[in-house]
Amino acid sequence: MTNARLILAAFLVAVFSTAGVAAEFQKSIMTGGASGTYIQIGRDVSKVSAECGVGLDVVESAGSLENLVAVKKRSNTQFGIVQSDVLEYVRTYAVDDLELQRSLYGVRIMYPLYNEEVQVLATRDINRLSDLSGKKVAIGKADSGTFLTATLVLDIVRVNDAERLKIGASDALEMLLDGKIDALFYVAGAPTKLFSNIDIDGSKYHLVDILEPELLATYTAAQIPGGTYPFQPDPASVVAVKAVLMTYDYDPNKNVYHQQSCKAVSDISSVILTNIDRLKESGHPKWRDVDFTRLPPGWRVGDCVKAGMASTYKLTCTPGPSLANSTVEAADEEYLNLLKLRLKN
Repeated sequence: MTNARLILAAFLVAVFSTAGVAAEFQKSIMTGGASGTYIQIGRDVSKVSAECGVGLDVVESAGSLENLVAVKKRSNTQFGIVQSDVLEYVRTYAVDDLELQRSLYGVRIMYPLYNEEVQVLATRDINRLSDLSGKKVAIGKADSGTFLTATLVLDIVRVNDAERLKIGASDALEMLLDGKIDALFYVAGAPTKLFSNIDIDGSKYHLVDILEPELLATYTAAQIPGGTYPFQPDPASVVAVKAVLMTYDYDPNKNVYHQQSCKAVSDISSVILTNIDRLKESGHPKWRDVDFTRLPPGWRVGDCVKAGMASTYKLTCTPGPSLANSTVEAADEEYLNLLKLRLKN
């Protein structure tokens, strides 16, 4: 074979190899830490998506703020799970942070998920949030959902003199058990794997009841039943924030990336809605609390999401022709109407 033919053969191999790679458009969901609920929810979605021929990479992250920014800026990252109070956090604490403010532009809700309980694990001498004054308190890694919620909660109840330590939940738990800190915040859907640790001694540590009425303007009252964790025989009264699945407002008329990402969003939207009963039956227990009609205020639903909600949307596991275009202006009403039609089928 001549050099020219060798070069041509190598070129053809490269072309066809590249074409094969290009066909596998990467899709990712930003979740949370390895022991949290977000990553388990992401894995559940990835599993049912794979069975419908839709690949989805599950990415571990610091949490809500990182996920919010990633959906806007990170390549091939179409999805992220965030806490609904991220809006209030950004508006309250990032007034002068134009970069963070811009991260909200174009971000859309995909589905509301479940309530995440604000869980404060502390030594037995701490019985209410005001007892955290002057104590060492882990509030989560910077940019995590726990960090932003703990910051908001402590400021709302005016516990301003606690020593707030930006430490992730896993490290914070070790420090608490070693007597190096007095309490830790962890915002996650109960039961969380982290607090199922059998080394937590119920005679020394407990979940603090969160009963301050001023928190109810921002959060929902909730209860963690007794026996949820090995150390916790009695129910704990807490507050909760809504976890939501976010995406971006892709425009399929803009370029190929937007077109492929919009299809990815429609595909995953259809997969979740089609498989919600199965997810509730065999996925993480928090799927059982999901109510798609509970849209949190302040968010808009994207067109690509609504396209995938239609009973006529075509996927390997949901046959049928594609949906006609929808409008952004009637996002919430249209979303709820599509939801009613889909759940009847």
